[in-house]
Amino acid sequence: MNSRRHARAYQNAERQAFAESDDPHALIAILFDELLRQMRHFAREVEEGSGKNLERNEHFSRALTILYGLQSSLNFEAGGEIADNLFRLYEYSRQQLLNTTQTENSTGLNAAIESLDVIRDAWQQLGAGVKDQ
Repeated sequence: MNSRRHARAYQNAERQAFAESDDPHALIAILFDELLRQMRHFAREVEEGSGKNLERNEHFSRALTILYGLQSSLNFEAGGEIADNLFRLYEYSRQQLLNTTQTENSTGLNAAIESLDVIRDAWQQLGAGVKDQ
């Protein structure tokens, strides 16, 4: 149990260092990773029938907050169609989170997670390409 706590502390320190850096790409990558982590925890708790416990509600709330942050950071003038499509994906994901709380069915949420995972992978590849230049 102690080693798990130490690993989390290390991960949090690493996230904090990235967040304080001047690399917006790294910050978005962290947000994607954390969003997917929160959504997966929430989906798993729904699938296991964990009830409406405090931890489940925290995962739900954190996922919604991150989605809001991602949506509000979009630059529609510079991003054009890509920004529009990302906004729609984030909104779809938000709707699936809300729907899952009402129906206790995580099918739509899992589809949103898969779509966000594809975007996250593309974002990481884009970042690797920028760093190589």
